[in-house]
Amino acid sequence: MINVKFYLDKADKNHKYPIHLVLHQKNSKIKVATGEKILKKDWDNKNQFVKDSEYSHKSINKFLHFLKQEVEKYFETELHSNFTDKKIKEKITSLVNSRRENTNINIVSEPPAEYETKSKVTFVDLFAGAGGFSEGFLQAEYGNKYYDFRLASDINENCELTHLARYNYQLGLDAEFLRQDITEPDFLDNFLKKIGQKEVDIVCGGPPCQSFSLAGKRKKFDKKDDLFAHYLKVIRQLRPKYFVMENVKGILTKEQGKIKEMILQEIRSIVDLKEFSLLIHFVAQLKKTEIENSFILECYNLRLQFEKATDKELDALKNSYINNLENKFRLLTPKIVDYKTSKTDKNISTIRHGFNLLKRVKELEYIRKRVINEKAFSNLDNDFFADDFDSFLTSIESETIIEKIHNAFNNLKPNAAFAGDVEQIITALEIFDYSFDECVKGLNSFVVKSNKENEFEIILSKIRLYNIKQPFVALASNYGVPQNRERVLFIGCRKDQKLINDIPATVKQSEKVNVFEAIYDLDFVGNDDEKFNYEKIDLKTKYNGSTAKMKALIQKRNIDGKPNENDGLSYSEWSKRGRLNGRFINTKNPFYVRNFEELENLEHQITPLNNHKTSKHSHKVSDRLEVILKNGNYEIAKSELAQIGLDSEKRSYNVLKADLQSPTIMTIADDFIHYSNPRALTVREMARIQSFDDSFVFQGKRNTGGNERKNNVPQCTLVGNAVPPLMARAIALEILKNIE
Repeated sequence: MINVKFYLDKADKNHKYPIHLVLHQKNSKIKVATGEKILKKDWDNKNQFVKDSEYSHKSINKFLHFLKQEVEKYFETELHSNFTDKKIKEKITSLVNSRRENTNINIVSEPPAEYETKSKVTFVDLFAGAGGFSEGFLQAEYGNKYYDFRLASDINENCELTHLARYNYQLGLDAEFLRQDITEPDFLDNFLKKIGQKEVDIVCGGPPCQSFSLAGKRKKFDKKDDLFAHYLKVIRQLRPKYFVMENVKGILTKEQGKIKEMILQEIRSIVDLKEFSLLIHFVAQLKKTEIENSFILECYNLRLQFEKATDKELDALKNSYINNLENKFRLLTPKIVDYKTSKTDKNISTIRHGFNLLKRVKELEYIRKRVINEKAFSNLDNDFFADDFDSFLTSIESETIIEKIHNAFNNLKPNAAFAGDVEQIITALEIFDYSFDECVKGLNSFVVKSNKENEFEIILSKIRLYNIKQPFVALASNYGVPQNRERVLFIGCRKDQKLINDIPATVKQSEKVNVFEAIYDLDFVGNDDEKFNYEKIDLKTKYNGSTAKMKALIQKRNIDGKPNENDGLSYSEWSKRGRLNGRFINTKNPFYVRNFEELENLEHQITPLNNHKTSKHSHKVSDRLEVILKNGNYEIAKSELAQIGLDSEKRSYNVLKADLQSPTIMTIADDFIHYSNPRALTVREMARIQSFDDSFVFQGKRNTGGNERKNNVPQCTLVGNAVPPLMARAIALEILKNIE
């Protein structure tokens, strides 16, 4: 039986008393300084805690409680042969030292002097999540260029908590965080206030993509489907040199490829306002030569004005556009129907009311957003409510309103003498709803007719702000990530920058990092266990008979995964050492906090290892996992599981293979089975497979379930949704090589 106590040692010259931990075991006594000092009046010896008269009592008491727990747990779980004074003292001292080095938190840390002569390339990270993009960009340097992190944005609290802990408190950067829904009307104003007058060179981000995923159900009117447009609003405002949008592979085939084409169309529709008057003047000149089509060309001219308007100006322009059509219809009405019909006919009412609706597209957009959010909040999917909600949402879209007006005109069957006027109104309504790219395609027939193709192409090349050919698929394992995670990248290149069509692989197929070398050194946790210190793994004992085979899986590598037997480190060594560059010489030790209050009060749990906690499996679950692990595949194991009464309703388990790459890491740790033990992965093991450094700590709750996931993003979700930092690093390097 052990007895762990704290006591005050002799006072220093400032009359502060060091708090020491003393451990009595049988006939021995071990004393270790905790690194904390207090006044004697602030210590409650009977209850073994610091009184609230000491300013930092919460932080110190939390640390003392943690130390006591760890020592007691050590004696419960370790072999008795390890209970030497030296080993016990080393364990306690490592925890104390980690805390001591973090006592002075410097929020803004200047880089070393040599960086003063280097060029900063500024970036912001939208839909930032944990910060996979941010982490990879900060790792990248090329020539005399490096990245300066200006701002990250996401909607969830735990994303902000993890960002502040990593980038502000730990690395000492002054990067801002904006926690707000990007679809809210004042998002852009708040965003611009945060970044101030500083120019932004790169925007990166992955709008949430569950509704596009091949692995999940495809939903209509999922609120996440609408976020590309808001992402591009930020691009239009900032005009960065490059922007990167990341998404799942399923987006390429969604709606038979229409979604991909829509995104490309929207990117190509971002215009250079400085040159935009060239196009307006060109269309005005076309109108002079195309007299019979002057009304339609005027509609194109009015529609093109939308591109350079502010939000307030845009409302007025759209109203003016529809008012013109309404007036044209008012003059046409007595020519195609009699007075009585004009007052009672449903088709006439549909046309009139359709115009009213089109003048209120902003209000309808607001309603649309509220209904989609309510649909998501109430989980309306695969039930008798979903179709009705979707029907309503479809009915208030501009495209549907215009289609109903078109059908109403067809039902009226106007006299052939006025068919041209009707056709002009219908065409004008379609132009109203066109994207910029569709306007360009629509104008093309008039351009060809006037033999002005060359002039038109020259103008378009001047006014299109961004070049992009096609999105491409990037495979994470090509960049030193031990995971076969496929992601689609859209890289928009401003017209004054070089085009980027691909991110070259850093490793060959035969050189890829495997699961074993990524996480073998973390395999010292049991069921329902948590470790805060690294422990040595004895491969000879653990893999008796196959030690040489397992050792052969470990290679020395460069940061990007390229084998380097001379100067390289193993993947796990890189993870422990960290892949950040020489700028961050004042980096604090990793720490964990549960919430903002603990972060602000510096109540940090500072330990060498974080996020290394296993799930609590029942005996039945452990036995089930053992059978699946033995079979190597869940589908193959199902018949055996059924025979012995261990079958499960769970849809899938992924058994990791030591010598291969992991499948895509998702947001639930229990979906994966460790390659050598019947247990789920820890958050730290998931993070390793994603290529996060061990010093990157995922804050807040480890996991949540049910509806709580809507508002809380736990550690597992932060890891699973992230862009792998090493893949982000490869993207960042390619941009640095090309940026001017």
